[in-house]
Amino acid sequence: MQKSDGMNYAPVGKPSPVVEKGEFPFAAVALDHGHINGQCRGLTEAGGELRYVYDPDPAKVERFQATFPGVKALRSIEEVLDQKEIRLVASAAIPNRRGPLGQHVMDAGKDYFTDKAPFTSLSQLEAARKKVAETGCKYAVYYAERIHTECGVRAGQLIEEGAIGRVVQVMGLGPHRSNPSTRPDWFWDPEQNGGILCDIGSHQFEQFLTYSGCKDATIVHAAVANYHHKDHPGFQDWGEANLLGDNGATNYVRLDWLNPQGLRTWGDGRTFILGTGGYIEMRKYLNVGAEMEGDHLFLVDDKGETHMRCHGEVGFPFFGQLILDSLNRTENAMTQEHAFKAAELCLTAQAAAGRIE
Repeated sequence: MQKSDGMNYAPVGKPSPVVEKGEFPFAAVALDHGHINGQCRGLTEAGGELRYVYDPDPAKVERFQATFPGVKALRSIEEVLDQKEIRLVASAAIPNRRGPLGQHVMDAGKDYFTDKAPFTSLSQLEAARKKVAETGCKYAVYYAERIHTECGVRAGQLIEEGAIGRVVQVMGLGPHRSNPSTRPDWFWDPEQNGGILCDIGSHQFEQFLTYSGCKDATIVHAAVANYHHKDHPGFQDWGEANLLGDNGATNYVRLDWLNPQGLRTWGDGRTFILGTGGYIEMRKYLNVGAEMEGDHLFLVDDKGETHMRCHGEVGFPFFGQLILDSLNRTENAMTQEHAFKAAELCLTAQAAAGRIE
């Protein structure tokens, strides 16, 4: 699994099917971001059957079929939606197109599973809320930094078990490598990518809601800047935000596209969770200066210090839960309100952000 390019990073887990073969057919469309590979891999490892793919770019379809052999290419999104057996459509469209595409998919009676950030405007979010209520379909979101990291999953389990007491603060660091020569034009345009707090920040705010247990939060401070990518004046390569949760927990996030070339992975993503009875640190993608393997979790409590190597030990239960939620109309993988609230926070923070010149 390559780790140099975050755009095409797709974790590999152990097959853990929750359904019989053919019981959950799904399709993929709009292959603009490489996260589609992680989305589809997670679903297939959980027993989903990826049957169809569509993108207007034949080269993208060809690369996708090399990763997922046997998937049939169709001629349009409409042709995909006409396939009555398809229960869910996965997508990683250009960010400002994700909301409208979700409307189209739900109008066809299919559940929708989009890459993060799921929207680039509050109006898109409100339209999706209304469409979910109207159709009963699901608008699921790939918040990968929690649901597709084994240390992220394990941290949630430990918190639920009371390992660190009441969570009072979550700090998230999301450094990324920009790799300018490989990026499409939309990557540099905040109107299309939503801005750094919307894009990368969506991961961080979702983790805050999950680990702190709060249902809502207020943006206390937010800021963005372009420190290094001056050939793209509108781009934001740095951002930060402070949030105050409705249960008193606080959140600080720092995001950037300044990851140095000397690091062996695309980003040294870390999360720090402070509780009244201990704290957790996650080193998600490597242990810098030591192991290339990721998914390190450090737990410190009154009993001592524990280093948990989670890689290959925990799995990714979200995908199996999403499949069963789609079949049974339940909400065990992630509630719809949680997915939308995380999106609302990143959009609100982005709108409130002052620009540092």
